[in-house]
Amino acid sequence: MTIDNLYTAKSMTADRAVALIPHGAKIVAGLAVSFPPALAASLADRVRAGALGDAILYAMLAPAASAAAILAPDLGDHIRRVSLFHGGLERANDALLAGGTAPFTELLPVPFHQIPRALTEHIGVDTLITTVSPMDANGYFSLGTDTDYALAVARSGARLIVEVNPAMPYVHGDCLVHVSDVTALVEHHALLPQIPSLPRNATDEAIGAIIATMVEDGACLQMGIGAVPDAVCAALMGHRRLGIHTELLSPGLVSLIQAGVVDNSAKTLHPGKSVFTFAMGDQPLYEFLHDNPALEAHPVEHVNAPHIIAQNDRMLSVNATLQVDLSGACNSEYMNGRQYSGTGGQLDFVRGAYASKGGRSIIACHSTAAKGSVSRIVPWLDGPVTTPRTDTHIIVTEFGWADMKGKSLAERARALIAIAHPAFRDDLERAARERRLF
Repeated sequence: MTIDNLYTAKSMTADRAVALIPHGAKIVAGLAVSFPPALAASLADRVRAGALGDAILYAMLAPAASAAAILAPDLGDHIRRVSLFHGGLERANDALLAGGTAPFTELLPVPFHQIPRALTEHIGVDTLITTVSPMDANGYFSLGTDTDYALAVARSGARLIVEVNPAMPYVHGDCLVHVSDVTALVEHHALLPQIPSLPRNATDEAIGAIIATMVEDGACLQMGIGAVPDAVCAALMGHRRLGIHTELLSPGLVSLIQAGVVDNSAKTLHPGKSVFTFAMGDQPLYEFLHDNPALEAHPVEHVNAPHIIAQNDRMLSVNATLQVDLSGACNSEYMNGRQYSGTGGQLDFVRGAYASKGGRSIIACHSTAAKGSVSRIVPWLDGPVTTPRTDTHIIVTEFGWADMKGKSLAERARALIAIAHPAFRDDLERAARERRLF
């Protein structure tokens, strides 16, 4: 059968495609931008009709534009939802359900680079629904913005149902699936979710400027999500010969490529290529991704594996946190008594960057939260430890930076108090004495 005939034979409506998913299925949806809206809506209709029971849906950073139907609070009793990393939709649903009897979205705590193994080996996911680019002349679809865990699931023998969207960029790298491996395909043209960059304030800019001074020309960058990493990118415009090896490709990193600051000429792994595992942002980012040979997407078990990250000399990772305790441990996922995000890839890059020759791992945060009423540097964490104190390298606030490596607990506490907001330093000093750190 020719490639075109295979395509035609597997093409169907979204309703017919989701009808192939049996009761008790373990389904995973594409991450973020690749969460397929037509398939999600049809899946929600099937669940509401009682035609799909005892199923589990795994998702990560599900955007409301695509996922609201299947993640609607009223479906919680009919399909179990498990998040691999909470986004705004999960947070909003959990807030809505607080105090009620409907089930919250569960969280699977797992480092990003281990998610493919968790899905295929420990959970045994049997169905992947995801958005892909149109097929190329050789019968391959690109996973586009989201290779991450999707490629491993697609190659595991799971049922592969794809939503072919002309708006999804065709991306190069290890991110292709062949039409012969597809169970069903649905054509659906829709704009990709737009995730605007958060506005930056003076504190973000101050932190960005501090971090930029630590970046050498020729360094290899990983930037996390948020205003602080964006501020770092803006402060790096005077640098040269930078490289990119990052889980997330963001508009801030793309601006460095377009300005010639990033050319990947000094990279020791994947030289000449900007490497990422997922991308999200605005329409210009998606257009920049399309058929761009200077960019490569690779699966997250490669991009985020600490021993792979460490093969890039002068690796510099920048991630944000919600709290740092006086010993240097970081809670980056839990706030106000609720799950806020997830484990993600922070620890992957903390460990990988520090293991790199000349590498630095940086965790940044504002010194305060809640309009200055709460210190982010605290005696004890209010949530789980996302990055253990044994792994933390450099902590940055708008008041400076503190290197945790080689410091005793007392030395760490003093260094962190010095970069806390001045309004909280006396209280933190007393707390350190109560903890018997001094």
